[in-house]
Amino acid sequence: MQQDKDNKGSMTVAEAGRKGGETVRNERGREFYETIGRKGGATVKAERGRSFYEEIGRKGGETVKAERGAKFYEEIGKKGGDRVKATRGPNFYEEIGRKGGQKVKKLIEEGKRAARALQEAQAGAAAAAPAAAEEERAPAAAEEATPERTE
Repeated sequence: MQQDKDNKGSMTVAEAGRKGGETVRNERGREFYETIGRKGGATVKAERGRSFYEEIGRKGGETVKAERGAKFYEEIGKKGGDRVKATRGPNFYEEIGRKGGQKVKKLIEEGKRAARALQEAQAGAAAAAPAAAEEERAPAAAEEATPERTE
């Protein structure tokens, strides 16, 4: 019993947490952590919204940039690009560029069609407005021309 008291406090909280985490990993596997991480992330997203993740991502990016510099992002971007090129092939970037260009072209055409439809609708409304105003004046003028009957 005395020996247990002497050993108490010989492990830091960090060491105890690490040891406990390793034990859980060995017993339940890595998938367990992936599952609870996904569940926790979904809960946080439901409680705080997507903007929370955007904000902490931005702050984290600013911190890394301050600590490591913009050059760090250039290096990891190049490494990532080289990795994609190695796994997907050299034509991959051409393919996605072409798809992206086609999507942009389609969106521009849709925007132009919508703008033309809006202009046509506004022109039609502008042409209909004087006719509607004339119709409103016509009944009022007819009422003025009709004498009132008193019996």
